[in-house]
Amino acid sequence: MDIGKYWKTIVETLQDGLMVIDVEGNILAANPAAERLTGYTADELIGSNCRTLNCTGCELYGRGAGKDWCSLFEKGEVRAKKCLITKKNLRVAHVLKNASVLYDSDGEMIGSVETLTDISELIQQQQEIESLRKSCRLDEGFHGMLGESPCMQQLFELIENVSQTETPVLIYGQSGTGKELVARAIHDTSLRSNKPFIKVSCATLNENLLESELFGHEKGAYTGADRTRIGRFEAAHGGTIFLDEIGDIPLSTQVKLLRVLEEKEIERVGDHRPISVDVRIISATNKDLDDLVAQGLFREDLLFRINVFPLNCPPLVQRTEDIPMIVQNFIVQNGGKGAKTITGLTPEAMEAIIAYVWPGNVRELRNAIEYAFVLCPGGWIGKEHLPPKIEGFDPKTSSNPNAKPGSWKNERDNLIKVLRSVNGNQSEAARSLGVSRVTIWKRIKKYGVNLDSDLSE
Repeated sequence: MDIGKYWKTIVETLQDGLMVIDVEGNILAANPAAERLTGYTADELIGSNCRTLNCTGCELYGRGAGKDWCSLFEKGEVRAKKCLITKKNLRVAHVLKNASVLYDSDGEMIGSVETLTDISELIQQQQEIESLRKSCRLDEGFHGMLGESPCMQQLFELIENVSQTETPVLIYGQSGTGKELVARAIHDTSLRSNKPFIKVSCATLNENLLESELFGHEKGAYTGADRTRIGRFEAAHGGTIFLDEIGDIPLSTQVKLLRVLEEKEIERVGDHRPISVDVRIISATNKDLDDLVAQGLFREDLLFRINVFPLNCPPLVQRTEDIPMIVQNFIVQNGGKGAKTITGLTPEAMEAIIAYVWPGNVRELRNAIEYAFVLCPGGWIGKEHLPPKIEGFDPKTSSNPNAKPGSWKNERDNLIKVLRSVNGNQSEAARSLGVSRVTIWKRIKKYGVNLDSDLSE
């Protein structure tokens, strides 16, 4: 049997979208599955440029043909790459992309063949499972972060939304609020999750070391540079680079960083050859960058480039309802490190912890629980086991407006009041408080609210 006669039939019956593209990115052929997947007819696709589909998995250079057009012609193939494409109706579709370069009999590149497998339904199922797991609390928080408060739930939702884009993110937050956890969550839920996540602590390095750390250096570039070393940007190629405390970067380095963001190229210290890098930029700071711009300490054009999508990590005093959950998590973590058996906190100890202002946020809370583990012989952690600054803290003299005495009782009373006003209807209570129905159910359990006796009093 001459199989060559049946290639057209084979291609047309494939369930995966198939396209043939020339060395300048122009679509030469498309099968019916590609039409169904993209929403375009074959006539609309053929002759148009592959940019039409706005595929997030493409690394386009657009400087000419072949290797000057995109990275596929450099690498020779793409295997099982998860991407997003934009369909004719402007909706996105999740696809699994495979591609290979085509050569003529003389070994010259003449184009490429690509297959696109629609995995939108699979992604939707995974998202539904993830949502169900969150509702049922089958996992420990959201990528290492715990919180049922509205501000944290909103943060989790924003992380999921921005992770599906390549948009630069700037994370604001006080020390100890979990900015690195947010950055890692964005990376782990993005299409770059199987690529490197590289962190740079900008505040810990001087100007010369920071530049070398970011961009690398050539052998002999400066005293002590006894070998060539790649920088963090090269190490993060294809993945994400996290610039922590970016407000501490000196102005001279800011200029070079801006060039990297604009041209997607770096130059090692001691070398002038440009090196292309494909990285997603996530930055974090606990400083007011607008104030630094006004002082001439931070470039305004760089701020515009990194602050495309700002995220705010709320301080602990703005989400005191999350503290009992976080405390219990730290108790479980510490419980496995020694011989002591700690049950939890007494009501007095919990009141003291909730009322405290927490300038060090979650990091300081973790340290406080570790301190209490040392003093408490076992059983329940009392107020006397807490660090002195927490044990002796007086919320009445504190300047923090969020610290209130008796907040545990106040929150329970407020929940009961809201439930009474809607005759115990949890959906209505959720709408009234601006949270989900699941959150109301969890708070009822947390505060031990009896829907019969407590609401009838």
